[in-house]
Amino acid sequence: MFNKGIDFPQYRKLSNDKVFVRINNDRQFDEVQIIGKKARFHTVEAIQYPEILKIIDLLSYEMEGYLESNEKEFKDLLKRYSL
Repeated sequence: MFNKGIDFPQYRKLSNDKVFVRINNDRQFDEVQIIGKKARFHTVEAIQYPEILKIIDLLSYEMEGYLESNEKEFKDLLKRYSL
């Protein structure tokens, strides 16, 4: 599909450092949302078209406000909030 040549996982974050995303493949991503002093982790299986488009947009940097992140930043976040 569109992911030819893309190495997964890919990491993105919202510019305000409140949402972090690990894109596992072209149909799944993990998201950590920071809300106050707590964080929420959830995995999204992209079955519906809007979810698929979100992954495409994240990979192509089309979602406004999202920046590149990295594995260390994502893992440190999981450890800090015990997720």
